[in-house]
Amino acid sequence: MSTTAPTSTTISTRHTGLVRLAGLAGIVGGALLIAAAGTVWIAVSTQLRAENITIPEDAIAFQGATVQGPITAYIQADIIQTHTLEMSEGKTYAELDRDDPMRATVMNASFLRASLFTSVVSFGVAALAAGIGVLSIFFGAALRGLAPSPKTVAAATETGPVATFTG
Repeated sequence: MSTTAPTSTTISTRHTGLVRLAGLAGIVGGALLIAAAGTVWIAVSTQLRAENITIPEDAIAFQGATVQGPITAYIQADIIQTHTLEMSEGKTYAELDRDDPMRATVMNASFLRASLFTSVVSFGVAALAAGIGVLSIFFGAALRGLAPSPKTVAAATETGPVATFTG
């Protein structure tokens, strides 16, 4: 029967510094993602508000409200489709004849809906970036918390290993 002698590994100051630096990069990167997400959210909201779009009374919700966020933009896009289908007798742009006078109106409605959906997607991407930023900050803080500071490692190397892993 053979036995294997336990091996030990100590965490060097260099490796600890790299782990702490990676943690700091995660925290800074996360903060930048959150700031960028907030900037995009505010910019898109401001631009939507500047268009002075009011949700009509026959919409499913937020009647009379100004379009300024993802939900109101989606509701406005939905009511545009409802009105367009009523005007075109249920036909979409692709289904209308080329010489149909309603075709230009339906095309404009389609473009408006696409623009509103683009803003909805922008809000979603901003929310995703903010969420990733928060996770990045948590992971960065965890890395910095798990790796001892260089002073602790330096002091421990004088008295013995900081962490010993046996296997």
